[in-house]
Amino acid sequence: MGDYNAAVDLIGRNLKVRPDKVAVIDDEGAHTYRELARRADRLGSAFRERGLDPGDRVVLCMLDGVDFIAAFLGAMKVGIIPVPINTLFQSADYAYILGDSGAKAAVVSDQTRERIIQAAALADWDGVVMVAGEAAANTVALSALAAAGPGLAEARLTRAEAPAFWLYSSGSTGQPKGVVHRHASLLATADCFARKVIGVRDDDVIYSAAKLFFAYGLGNALTFPMSVGATCVLHADRATPEAVWNLLLTRNITIFCGVPTLFASLLASPHAPKHRPAALRLCTSAGESLPGEVGRAWTERFGTEIVDGIGSTEMLHIFVSNRPGAVRHGVTGVPVPGYEVRLVDDVGQPVPAGEIGELWVKGPTAPIEYWRKPEKTAQTIENGWLRTGDKFRLNESGDLVYCGRSDDMLKVSGIWVSPAEVESALVEHDTVLEAAVVGAVDPNGLMKTKAYVVLKPGVVAEPTLAAGLRAFAKSRLAPYKRPHSIEFVEELPKTATGKIRRHILRDQQTY
Repeated sequence: MGDYNAAVDLIGRNLKVRPDKVAVIDDEGAHTYRELARRADRLGSAFRERGLDPGDRVVLCMLDGVDFIAAFLGAMKVGIIPVPINTLFQSADYAYILGDSGAKAAVVSDQTRERIIQAAALADWDGVVMVAGEAAANTVALSALAAAGPGLAEARLTRAEAPAFWLYSSGSTGQPKGVVHRHASLLATADCFARKVIGVRDDDVIYSAAKLFFAYGLGNALTFPMSVGATCVLHADRATPEAVWNLLLTRNITIFCGVPTLFASLLASPHAPKHRPAALRLCTSAGESLPGEVGRAWTERFGTEIVDGIGSTEMLHIFVSNRPGAVRHGVTGVPVPGYEVRLVDDVGQPVPAGEIGELWVKGPTAPIEYWRKPEKTAQTIENGWLRTGDKFRLNESGDLVYCGRSDDMLKVSGIWVSPAEVESALVEHDTVLEAAVVGAVDPNGLMKTKAYVVLKPGVVAEPTLAAGLRAFAKSRLAPYKRPHSIEFVEELPKTATGKIRRHILRDQQTY
């Protein structure tokens, strides 16, 4: 591909044929593709007017809304690197990112403004803070900048393989890492997954509970709808079960993109309808492996499938998944078109079918590098293969079955145990909402499995319930896999993406 710019591509393909179609519905109202293009142009021009040059970084710490999409596309159109970051981080996290990225500006929402200002002081950062809302001391209003700038931003065409945007990893077990992505990668996710797997169409209305600053959310709510001229629905606040059901029932959502813990909560919610939302035709899930019981219960109750898959910040979106019309509950599926996978042992050699190995993946959305981390880049990417750190096995049907993160795997009685397998068995019990399994050393110094269980609303943790759950697990799991102890908790510690932070449970657990 010759001269290229992903923002020019996404904006241009819609301005030509559907300028007055609604592109975005957010909490403020509906915005057409023409209006979105105008916002992106004005913000791109505003960034240049404030002295940002091609290659400079601008941090986006923004709640979901049309301004996020306009800022992301506007920056990328003029050659500036947008860096979306987690709006749930604290000031110390932001201080690290401001310093690590070398960003010259930050665009924030009212709700994140103070934390970014505090972070700037902590990091001795002298960039400009632009507020998509009311300006305050040491900040400028994004709307004022946009109004003062030229109406049309001059596009900077580059190579499809050139850096376009960064995403920061969640940093759940260490400092966040800046993942550098190419221009070509955005449309590659749309081609490989949105088009070839879930069949996104121009008449779709897509809502993603995962926010735009996540790789999963960025594809769901920005790249996928814009790639075909569909409409996305954005919601700034948390995706609570009540809020999600309200959107699904009132916004004519056709594709809903969630995470396993949310699907479980939606099923248990008192706000859940008795019947399928009329427009809903398909759901996707990522972030953690979707328990088979949750997938089955959702389809039986609402008549739509959940297409489970696995992706990562590094690979930008889902690269292994189920297929609509052929969903196999309890498995992750097969490679998405355009991707290759392999399962290897600790020295990188292939493992036989049925045995657990680490998943390596190769495909068109692999990152360029981790910013300023050459050793980590070399450890993670080798000859185009990315080491995911996820453990899988290949079952007799040819599907990949998730077994857990490499650092979550347990060795009990000399045999590897997958926490995900034990958790899935427990979730099949009609009292269990969520479960997390970690290793616990018993009084004899032996490693055993311990389960932390969140019960469904209204279920009381009676003394006999733990024994009942162990008996239930006994009927489904080999002896060495069964949880030897069970602790009932109100909630599980999770990352902002909904992934269970098992390392916290390991650190705090007692047998």
